[in-house]
Amino acid sequence: MKKPFSETISNELVTYSIEYDSKFYLFENVPARVCLETGEKYFSPEVVDKIQKTIWSHVKPKRMIKTPVYEYA
Repeated sequence: MKKPFSETISNELVTYSIEYDSKFYLFENVPARVCLETGEKYFSPEVVDKIQKTIWSHVKPKRMIKTPVYEYA
């Protein structure tokens, strides 16, 4: 007997981080589909395109943060 289908994907707003040109960028409140079992995040092509265009166009960020960097050795 087949188990009934259960939705394991949830639409959520997440924080997206990316390293580009030796700099780190954070995007808050990014729409994503998140797997409830694994935590894997899936982004639409439109979302990724908007993030790339924002970085490439040097839009002024909402705020800046400092973060420590450690070497794992």
